[in-house]
Amino acid sequence: MRRIIAIVLAVFLIGGVAAAVVAGREDQDSSTATKTVQGVIGSEKAEFFADPDVVKALAARGYTVETETSGSWAMEGLDLKGYDFAFPSSQAPAAELASKYHVRQPLPRPFYSPLVVMAHRSAAEVLAGNGLAVLGSKGKGILDMKAYLKAAQGDRIWQQLKGAPDHGELTGTLFISTTDPTSSNSGALYLAAASYVADGGRVADGTAAVDRTAPLMRKLISVQGAQQTSTDAAFRDFVSGVGNPLVLVYESQVAALLAGGQGVGEEGDDDLVVLYPDTTANSDHTVVPLTAEGRALGELLGTDKELRRLAVRHGFRPQGAAGEFTAATDAHTTYLNQTLTGVRQVPVPASEVLHEMARRARD
Repeated sequence: MRRIIAIVLAVFLIGGVAAAVVAGREDQDSSTATKTVQGVIGSEKAEFFADPDVVKALAARGYTVETETSGSWAMEGLDLKGYDFAFPSSQAPAAELASKYHVRQPLPRPFYSPLVVMAHRSAAEVLAGNGLAVLGSKGKGILDMKAYLKAAQGDRIWQQLKGAPDHGELTGTLFISTTDPTSSNSGALYLAAASYVADGGRVADGTAAVDRTAPLMRKLISVQGAQQTSTDAAFRDFVSGVGNPLVLVYESQVAALLAGGQGVGEEGDDDLVVLYPDTTANSDHTVVPLTAEGRALGELLGTDKELRRLAVRHGFRPQGAAGEFTAATDAHTTYLNQTLTGVRQVPVPASEVLHEMARRARD
């Protein structure tokens, strides 16, 4: 009888342990279960979503995010059926997508980034010496857009600028490298700001306005030859020390580079100057939710403190949380204009006007 009781107790004991293990596994699985959401994003956000810490933070909040990259304006030509969200780099292409897919407003705008010009030190100093820029510190300054556009209109070459002959790399036509404005947000915003300055401080509001600045906009683009379709490619070229000495990128890319302790070319950070155009348009990274999961993710990126912290680590400025960016970038004020002092943000033309402006510039 004792042996029978012992066997029965052993069976119950083993069964209880097995049940506990199964229950534990179920609890573990439920705690790590995630919803997979798929999206198309601007290339400048690829490293953010690929960051292991971001992946971990999203998983802890129930999300596995799979992304593909595209130029912000090129997203309009994609078939987004089956995706949960699109994440272009500004409100204009986001508005186009929202209209196309009948997405309700408001659209989540978790963070933003101003456009800046990365310059090699020699180029920045020559620009400053000729009244086209003002250098406020070793690593940053303000680009005078009116003076720069006047130089571009006059087909100025580097060799005509005082001090340029001392730098063998500064030759040929003076221009800023940008992305293709017909497919990429940064290139389109460059034209928006340039046209505003060229037209006496007026936002282009139709064909007549586009006509007035079209010759100059075409010159700004045609002088560049073949253009990149994403800021990521242009940024990587500059960092590797090749290409044009003046390149338009997002501030977030520069801030992330500095946060990672990386240098520029062979000379490191000593060869980097960040020029903030005195007239520019902010790039509000805007989520276009195509499903309920996509909207929930977009809102989470702006409200979750840990995800905002990680966005700042990648150089983005969280909406409504300027102090978080300031605190995180205090070590890099040599290069970053934290308060955007001396920078004027201008309105962006309506999408159809900006489309026409970009198309005319590329003709």
